[in-house]
Amino acid sequence: MSQFINKKEDIVTEAINGAVAVSGGKLARLDGYPHIRVVMRNDWDKSQVALISGGGSGHEPGHIGFVGEGMLTAAVCGDVFASPSVDAVLAGILAVTGPAGCLLIVKNYTGDRLNFGLAAERAKSFGLDVNIVIVDDDVALPDLPQARGLAGTLFVHKITGALAASGADLQTVTDAATRVISETKSIGMSLDTCTVPGSPKEQRIPAGMAELGLGIHGESGVEQVIFTDATTAMEAVVSKLSPTMTDRPHVALLNNLGGCSVLEMSVLLHALINSSIASNITHVVGPASMMTSLDMRGFSVSVFPQEPDDLDCLKAPTSLVAWPGTSEHTPITLVALPDGLTPITPLPSEHAPTRAFLLRACELFISLEAELNALDAKSGDGDTGSTLSGASRALISAMDKLPLSDHTQLFRAIGQELSQTMGGSSGVLLAIFFTATGDAASSGAGMREALQAGLARMQEIGGANLGDRTMIDALAPALEALSQGMGAAAQAAREGANHTATIVQAKAGRSSYVSAEQLRGHIDPGAEAVARLFESLA
Repeated sequence: MSQFINKKEDIVTEAINGAVAVSGGKLARLDGYPHIRVVMRNDWDKSQVALISGGGSGHEPGHIGFVGEGMLTAAVCGDVFASPSVDAVLAGILAVTGPAGCLLIVKNYTGDRLNFGLAAERAKSFGLDVNIVIVDDDVALPDLPQARGLAGTLFVHKITGALAASGADLQTVTDAATRVISETKSIGMSLDTCTVPGSPKEQRIPAGMAELGLGIHGESGVEQVIFTDATTAMEAVVSKLSPTMTDRPHVALLNNLGGCSVLEMSVLLHALINSSIASNITHVVGPASMMTSLDMRGFSVSVFPQEPDDLDCLKAPTSLVAWPGTSEHTPITLVALPDGLTPITPLPSEHAPTRAFLLRACELFISLEAELNALDAKSGDGDTGSTLSGASRALISAMDKLPLSDHTQLFRAIGQELSQTMGGSSGVLLAIFFTATGDAASSGAGMREALQAGLARMQEIGGANLGDRTMIDALAPALEALSQGMGAAAQAAREGANHTATIVQAKAGRSSYVSAEQLRGHIDPGAEAVARLFESLA
């Protein structure tokens, strides 16, 4: 897979230079490139305890993203997933450590533990007061004597950072770090492995599976589990954390491992605060990318049983944008709709043939979801099938509330339901279509004439006409031929839909933003949906 890099050898130094250059002068780096890559606070006067973390790169914004007031004093960066050298760590210690001493916060990986440990010993020979703590928050393998360090490291960074900023001495800061580490637990899950620059991607996780308990360097997880949805994925993660938690208020940290969209992380947050451990979660950090694994399409959850003083430290101000803050988990507040927007629901009524007709149409659109999405992806944003199937499911759920025996009111009720449940412009246009059809029917128009009135109103407001490459290219001829029977209407809809594949300049809808080459030979998905509906009914 292509990546936005120049040379593999320069990726870390260029990333560091970019971050330092736009820090507004708040960050500096030590000389000694490329062997020594240390980012440090530019305002540091050595009057307080210095905090140093670091390790291999590829975990951005960890580690340099957390260098600043209220958190780290310096970060020592190695190559991607490789520990920095002893000399690099020592250079960082010597650059920032004053009489108050220094605490090294190290994740539990052999290279980091050895290199940071030896650097600490060498620094002590210079007469410096240096302590070291090892973060081992991974619970994926509970019997492993050397658990890995994961995103729970951020709890240590933030709490010790706040203490150091308040003037606490080295022993107090070290004791707090040791306590936080002992009580912090983390585990991750991913749908895919990460892509290491310059190396072939490991295809370890099959489609339809997720890996539970993998490391932040792409190490294999404890097990692969069947992936169905975000809720079950989150429950698999918290089920590993739950046995480690006591009946105390906890802070949860929801970390993006690098490849999840913001929308996905919000869905995972919803899953977390509704999971089996939700009653123990009083505050949440994130969701955000904090300790990533390059582009790994996964997430991790860390939990920490906080005391009031810890919460104060987690909430203490910091200007670092990489730290997303600590938010309280509270019940959702509902505000009533403004006057005039509360829907007026018609009296429900039963009519078996109408119910069967609607169910057949809805089930058709649900079955076509993947096919219509694939067709839409060739000329749009790939969601036509999802939009129609979502609206169909909503309509099925509302079936018992519909006035099925009164077609005039039914059209209006369908329009109202679609306006509330169907997204995008297509939802608005179809709501207009059904509402206008109901209005025409209430004025005495026959079924075909009422449908044509709905179409005319939809065209008037939407601005699309025949030949503009929209659903109208199938719907208009189908309604025109409806007087000759459903078979004729279906044939007219199919011919109209097929014709859209020859239209290479759309004049309405999302396809109007797409080039001719992308449109040529592909039927408009809205027109295809209309044609399939009439063919099914025929």
